[in-house]
Amino acid sequence: MTLLLMAAGRGSRYGKLKQFDDLGPNGEFLMEFSIYDAIANGFNHIVVITQKDNVGFLQEYLGSRLPGHVSLDVLAQELTDLPAGTQFAGERPKPWGTAHAVWTARNVITNPFAVINADDYYGQPAYARAASFISGASSGASFGLVAYTLEDTLSPHGSVSRGVCSQDGNRLQSVDERTEIIREGNRVHDADSGLEFTGKELVSMNFWVCQPSIFPKIESDFRAFLQHAADPTKGEIYLPFVIQDMLRQGMAEVEVIPSGSDWFGVTYAADKDLAVSTLKSLTQGGKYPSPLW
Repeated sequence: MTLLLMAAGRGSRYGKLKQFDDLGPNGEFLMEFSIYDAIANGFNHIVVITQKDNVGFLQEYLGSRLPGHVSLDVLAQELTDLPAGTQFAGERPKPWGTAHAVWTARNVITNPFAVINADDYYGQPAYARAASFISGASSGASFGLVAYTLEDTLSPHGSVSRGVCSQDGNRLQSVDERTEIIREGNRVHDADSGLEFTGKELVSMNFWVCQPSIFPKIESDFRAFLQHAADPTKGEIYLPFVIQDMLRQGMAEVEVIPSGSDWFGVTYAADKDLAVSTLKSLTQGGKYPSPLW
């Protein structure tokens, strides 16, 4: 089984490349705990998508730590990686987006795979549930979303963007992006739309289980974006949007998988203290060895 980690972000709100911040008790990166949890649940292929300048470093850093039975691919998400026959002559301050990050791995992944953000902590049970889903996937159209409870994913340091799930039973109908969800006292609301939430809603934290059938779909959507976008120097191709389009077109069924886990991320620099203390507590409690590898 393959775990793909998206680690090409710029960390604009965090202030630096948070993927390489030493948050663990022995200076480990947050992504190392995700990789550890995945390996403990049967994943044996790790794919990291990062910026070009970080490929060599990560290949050496992770390659020297991972167990021998685990294979590793570190790939660069590059603006020049375009579908055949297309071109882009402009300049962009950002990569093409999360769907393009996944598409970067099209030549090294041939089986169902899980996708996560490298700068989020998803909790050990989430990987067990993702692995169980992959093992029981009935077809090449079986996708999954490992989902979290909204109130458990908020930051005390500012608003957050969350994809709120609409479901029919355990089947995903849509993920509605809300860009400024914030807790103020006992109230949880989206400052942009004015919508109120109970906090018990399930939300996407970009932990997906995908099939290789997503690669040609991303390429098709990417071609359309390059051909029809009013300004291709802006905008991105988002993974949740591609999956929802597959859902609408009958190309995929998406099961919502409650994570059974705690989540935390490092959106803001002030989130670092909580991340450091949580990882220390988990390690001291025996959830992780020290050092990790």
